[in-house]
Amino acid sequence: MKHKINIRGVMIPNDYKWYYDLFGYDSTCPADVQKILNDFQEGDEIEVYINSPGGVIDVGSEIYTLLRRNKDNVRIYITGEACSAASIVAMAAYCEMSPTALMMVHCVSTRASGNHSDMEHTAQMLVTADKALCTAYMAKTGMSEQDVLDMMEVETWLTAEKAKEKGLIDVIMFEEAEPDMPFVAGPLFNLPSKEQLNKAKRMLEKGDSDSQKESSFLIQAKLNYLKLKGEER
Repeated sequence: MKHKINIRGVMIPNDYKWYYDLFGYDSTCPADVQKILNDFQEGDEIEVYINSPGGVIDVGSEIYTLLRRNKDNVRIYITGEACSAASIVAMAAYCEMSPTALMMVHCVSTRASGNHSDMEHTAQMLVTADKALCTAYMAKTGMSEQDVLDMMEVETWLTAEKAKEKGLIDVIMFEEAEPDMPFVAGPLFNLPSKEQLNKAKRMLEKGDSDSQKESSFLIQAKLNYLKLKGEER
């Protein structure tokens, strides 16, 4: 069974959700995600769609943790933007990003008031928060702590291509990829190429026309096959 989770709009604490719902604003809180995960059974799949400018950092952390606990069953798709706290959520599991989407990572910010001691305390708190959140990017990409902090420091905006280069996502959506060839036993065995398959199909469609030419192709193909099997006489 598949479960769909939408991370849309601002990411807010649970007790603010009623307000955003009242005015019809897009928003996501941890309870939204937990409600869907409550129905999760072993073997189920979870699809997460992100289009969010971010929000409260501990909300991002909580949702990240909920998804990371089930990461083997989770596939994340960034369809619009994954900024700030939403980019943390995108690090929770396998992630694909639309070629038209954006990701943004930056340092934690807040408002503060008080004397110099209060400001120094707040500054240290923000530094600590940055280091805590950067572990999500590190775990996903293998980047060093300093490289991630440098990326956060300058408020880095990334296209899908740049995000893939850094390892922040796994795949750019809609990219065409050649299917993996299956593994086979024996070092000398090779499956026919796509070109060979297409040529054989064309031969079958053409029937007896150009039979001499196509027969030569079949004879050569059979000889190649026997060589691979070590049965040539």
